[in-house]
Amino acid sequence: MKTSPLAPAHFPDLPVIAGVTFASAAAGVKYQNRTDVMLAIAAPGSVVAGVFTRSATRSAPVLDCQAKLGSDPTGAAAILVNSGNSNAFTGKNGVASVAALTQAVAGLTAVPVGRVFTASTGVIGEPLPHDRIIAKLAELHAGQTEAAIKDAARAIMTTDTFPKGASASVTIGGQTVQIAGIAKGSGMIAPDMATMLVYIFTDALIGQEALQALVSQHNDQTFNCITVDSDTSTSDSLIAVATGASGVDVTGNANFAAALHGVMLDLAHQVVRDGEGATKFVTVAVTGAVDDTDARKVAMAIANSPLVKTAIAGEDANWGRIVMAVGKSGAQADRDKLSIRFGDITVAENGWRAPDYSEDAASAYMKNAELLIGVDLGLGSGHSTVWTCDLTHGYIDINADYRS
Repeated sequence: MKTSPLAPAHFPDLPVIAGVTFASAAAGVKYQNRTDVMLAIAAPGSVVAGVFTRSATRSAPVLDCQAKLGSDPTGAAAILVNSGNSNAFTGKNGVASVAALTQAVAGLTAVPVGRVFTASTGVIGEPLPHDRIIAKLAELHAGQTEAAIKDAARAIMTTDTFPKGASASVTIGGQTVQIAGIAKGSGMIAPDMATMLVYIFTDALIGQEALQALVSQHNDQTFNCITVDSDTSTSDSLIAVATGASGVDVTGNANFAAALHGVMLDLAHQVVRDGEGATKFVTVAVTGAVDDTDARKVAMAIANSPLVKTAIAGEDANWGRIVMAVGKSGAQADRDKLSIRFGDITVAENGWRAPDYSEDAASAYMKNAELLIGVDLGLGSGHSTVWTCDLTHGYIDINADYRS
């Protein structure tokens, strides 16, 4: 599959996170000779936080992970992820697969079964051939190394065209704390919790409740602010692991919080940049709403509109479609106070086309790979920023034959 034109130039050099190791393998879950399973093992004492899809049809792995959050951190922790099959809408078979996998990992690694977290991504409604994954566990266990996080990022990909990684380092009291994260996601992206699959690791020392609070807060400002196609996955999961290996207590530290937010936002943006068939990365910034909730309604209405997204794909400065999206959003709006801009170009203000509006300038702007759509409702101080991509024929090509 051709790499997205919006992809970063290369996978970043992620720092080693003391206290966690990785390995990946080709288990043949759906495709032969494709790396499709990864196992990460975190040292005893590591704390685990997470956010998950609120889909009413969420998968067995999601339900199992949710039940395990906040468990006794005394023992080690493990994360097992496969691509190719989501183990979603698989009924009792899905529950049995999760039990078989978690028990097999626990038996081989001595990680308590209550600390084994699994995730599956791929086709919905097909039984997971978990025996193929179990057959690779010995190889995955033996191959554990601190340096294999890039391979893990590749193993969790489905329709992704590039592996996604981000990192940050923070100096606290003269000591360095490291954060590294990986993610997968390309289509079925309109999170209602986290997004897709995301795994973040840090050597910081922090309690489970404090880490959970940070992850939940930053999730709402990052992963919950992106959309590719308005569809929420059954399998979306974000898990953060803090090993404590640095010995640096980051509880309540603003610099650590900012660094974690930065990693999460970087990964969220990469997911949009890898949107199925995407050729444009679009920021939608809404201001002047009666409150932040209304601002988000407007931003998402614009970002999810097929008419807006196809106009962007065609590099058409059709700002009338922005007006349409504002009106249908359900947020409070006043036609005669509405202003719209493309980048620095004001196209409409006070409910009317801007006096100095230039179609040529707006059309030229739309040829950029990165675009800003700004909307001011003129009603209050509410604001929201979300990120999306265009909608091209490539999206149809990918999804029309995804299952087959």
